[in-house]
Amino acid sequence: MPTEKGLRLVTRDAEGVDTAFRSDVLAGLAQVPKAIPARWFYDDAGSQLFEDITRLPEYYPTRAETEILTQRSADFAAMIGEGRAVVEFGSGSSVKTPLLLSAINTAAYVPLDIAGDFLRAAAADLAAKFPGLPVYPVEADFMRQVALPEEVAALPKLGFFPGSTIGNMVARTAVDLLRNMRETLGVGSQLLIGMDLIKDESVLVAAYDDAAGVTAQFNLNLIRRVNRELAGDIPIDELRHEARWNDDFARVEMHLVATRDIAFTVAGQRFTLAEGESIHTENSHKFDSRTSNMLLHAGGWEPVARWTDDEGRFSLLLAEARPNRMAP
Repeated sequence: MPTEKGLRLVTRDAEGVDTAFRSDVLAGLAQVPKAIPARWFYDDAGSQLFEDITRLPEYYPTRAETEILTQRSADFAAMIGEGRAVVEFGSGSSVKTPLLLSAINTAAYVPLDIAGDFLRAAAADLAAKFPGLPVYPVEADFMRQVALPEEVAALPKLGFFPGSTIGNMVARTAVDLLRNMRETLGVGSQLLIGMDLIKDESVLVAAYDDAAGVTAQFNLNLIRRVNRELAGDIPIDELRHEARWNDDFARVEMHLVATRDIAFTVAGQRFTLAEGESIHTENSHKFDSRTSNMLLHAGGWEPVARWTDDEGRFSLLLAEARPNRMAP
């Protein structure tokens, strides 16, 4: 039978509030321009809305990445080998994970996610699909170094970070995350990471502003979470979702724009938004081969292989955590 364990590594106060969430929201609303880190989208409702987004016709990344995972399974088996513990960062519903696990002979699966109930349900579903595979779900903020279960400590490891989540971060934060992943997994580990590619602006913006309005609800759900968990009274009806292409930074940005002057309270602190002012909620950076290689190197990872879908929309890269050496 598979083994399932939940290690609760999220720090909460006496009222059950995630202290990192409160700190990030208050700091972000106090700065100019206002911003809240995208990682806080993913409460249980947000995680489900994102799964809905991945099935939208405008949202190509999931289909493109699934194509790579399906068509390149023999490559993965040859380059990754057998007996590794697969550690998935921000596992969500783990819908792509079976494609990888079916391609390689893995020794254990460790999904990491901040949305605990969603994590445990997904881990149970995956364990049922792979009887005999040890599954150790860890509820944790994967943006920081994570202590993995002792059951996988001695195993070689493969980090799995699909979906181009790395693109949600500015370069400084992305490099910090990659370095933390290296510390979590250890020298000699591998990392299979998804990165979205630069393409026509109209295709990019449509992927983040779908006709059905699901992405808008995903964006607004962040405010619902702030109001619910941090005693907020932000008037959601006075905010509208907006997706923008920022060519200078090669990224799509998501904003919540005030439709009039508003004032509100969060966790006892007072804030204002002027009409037209926004809360910047997400970046989705797009890459080419040079920028993706540079990012991985900066984070301590050596790129060793790259795959794209047939239309060249999306890439999966395999990298290794090799011992540090003096340049060159």
